[in-house]
Amino acid sequence: MEHLILAHTDLRVSRLIAGCMGLGGGWGHATVLAASHEKQARELIDAALAAGINFFDHANIYARGRAEEVFGRIIKEKPSLRGQIVLQSKVGIRWAGDPAGTPQRFDFSYEHIVEATEAILRRLNTSHLDILLLHRPDPLMEGEEVARAFARLKQDGKVRYFGVSNQNRATMEYLQGFLPDPLVANQLEMNLLHSGFAEATISFNQASPLYPDGWEGVIEYSRRQGVSLQAWSPLARGLLSGGDLTAASPAEQKTAALVHELAGAHRVSREAIVLAWLLRHPAGIQPVLGTSRADRLRACAESVGVKLSREEWYRLFETARGKSMP
Repeated sequence: MEHLILAHTDLRVSRLIAGCMGLGGGWGHATVLAASHEKQARELIDAALAAGINFFDHANIYARGRAEEVFGRIIKEKPSLRGQIVLQSKVGIRWAGDPAGTPQRFDFSYEHIVEATEAILRRLNTSHLDILLLHRPDPLMEGEEVARAFARLKQDGKVRYFGVSNQNRATMEYLQGFLPDPLVANQLEMNLLHSGFAEATISFNQASPLYPDGWEGVIEYSRRQGVSLQAWSPLARGLLSGGDLTAASPAEQKTAALVHELAGAHRVSREAIVLAWLLRHPAGIQPVLGTSRADRLRACAESVGVKLSREEWYRLFETARGKSMP
């Protein structure tokens, strides 16, 4: 497994990140954590570590907090685990009815950031997070308030580094202007079927219906500033690596066939080819693996050994976009 030191940090992390959204029994209100959920979390952690993956991604909303809670139970039963891993979580999304009578919303207020982070630490049975991300942009965000919350959490030793998720260049630049320390990460949806980060480059100055609003400058700014780019849903929800193609578009079906062809040529899993397309990008993208299955995680880990040629990368890109290069 390839490892790297994240810019602006002393964190040595795996190129692939184990996403923990699938832990804790899903999104239902009535779910109660059981021994089977602990077994699932234990198997995921063991499989990740065996593959050389030491970076685990959470969010306080995953399984309504149970994903963190069940992960924390594993840390409690094996305290030495905490020193072997890098823990990241997110705050900022609030469900409708939290508290009663309120709508679903985004919340980057000082109170929510601090209180939600402290709740994360209790669920995870840890004294600190290595990285805290703001989950989805809050139109009511005030930079001074966020900076004050970050300063409090860092001073108290509860968070070491900070980043964002789903934010464009302008939002990152605005927030960074209030912070004494650099943002270290931005987690965005990036995959072969959601390729706006690449489309923004090739479609500029073209009359292209594929031009993605919001992506302009995100990759370039992040590379210049040393902001780690993390890709959520990097496998496009499995559609290209064995998923049901019944309702898929012609481009998606052709892309899945090409992925299968290249997997055979490189003698790796289809998951490895889909992820290798992201890994080939010079921005150093880190895919966040959403699977909670140990066998699929191992299949994904094969991707770090695949080096797609420029021609293979463009074949995949052009096929997925459903149009020839401009």
